[in-house]
Amino acid sequence: MSRALEIARNGLGTTAPNPMVGAVIVFDEKIIGEGFTSPFGGAHAEVNAIASVADKAQLKHATLFVTLEPCSHFGKTPPCVDLILQHKIPTVCIGVSDPHEKVAGQGIDKLRKAGVDVTTGVLASECREHHKRFLTFHEKKRPYIILKWAQTADHFIAPDVMERHKNPEPYWISNAYSRQLTHKWRSEEQAILVGTNTVVQDNPKLDVRQWSGKNPRKIVLDRTLRIPGDYQVMKNGVAPSAHTLPTLVLTEATDASRYLEGVDYDILCFSKDVAGGICKILYEQNIISILIEGGAKTLQTFIDAYLWDEARVFTGASHFKSGTKAPDRIGKLVVSKYVGTDTLKIYHHD
Repeated sequence: MSRALEIARNGLGTTAPNPMVGAVIVFDEKIIGEGFTSPFGGAHAEVNAIASVADKAQLKHATLFVTLEPCSHFGKTPPCVDLILQHKIPTVCIGVSDPHEKVAGQGIDKLRKAGVDVTTGVLASECREHHKRFLTFHEKKRPYIILKWAQTADHFIAPDVMERHKNPEPYWISNAYSRQLTHKWRSEEQAILVGTNTVVQDNPKLDVRQWSGKNPRKIVLDRTLRIPGDYQVMKNGVAPSAHTLPTLVLTEATDASRYLEGVDYDILCFSKDVAGGICKILYEQNIISILIEGGAKTLQTFIDAYLWDEARVFTGASHFKSGTKAPDRIGKLVVSKYVGTDTLKIYHHD
């Protein structure tokens, strides 16, 4: 199962909204096949693992290790359970059950009713951690939420207004290595969200230009449609192909004549339960994970609503002495390390 988890990570950033599953087939105490989930719409891990076995006759005496319960329904591909039964694999070891309403134990039941020896809960905690995005989406009906920000050594996230007027260019709190790591993180999540002030002040691209991989879908909060149409998130958010989704603007403005062509819009109530409303829209959009990069007000909104799972915080060496304070009330510290001259701390929600 450890090997299944290892290869499953190859699907990070490419399989959503499907889970990134790993599968390993063992015969006579040797691995004879392995596979991980193909990019969305492609073959599942079990299919790829079975296809990789050179001598299919060995499958009748083999054990399949898979990080998530095999599917039992038709989606973009046929059920994996049927393929397992077709090849008469006698033993299946599963990490965690699939909470998807079309699976939810049915895959395990179908295998057992067919006489397959099924063991569940193999490296369960490790498999739950690996599948945290998918499990959160289906169990809590919202995306897995990662908060990210950079703060100065004196805990400011942005300089004060007067300083901004004197120097309107973006001021980097974190170093080049931390910024590149942030681009890697963006490539791993399905979407990225920022508030109006962050866009207006910094005009960010919110892409992965310093890393290889897919750009996340851009989600922008803009209550009154204050962001100019020629800003990067709008201009570069227009979908260039069927494989890239356009920027989604969440707003209270209902006048469609103000909407930009090629940009998606959804109505959000900004007067109450903003974080909950955002989560509802993202769930309906089938977004299973999101990186929230600010600003401070947007981040604090999710913290105050207890709607977050992980926070990744860079602390740089500089001091602002005044400005916008970084968010507070963070959960359990799980990682603390240096990234060049910066300190990276990762927190999990208690």
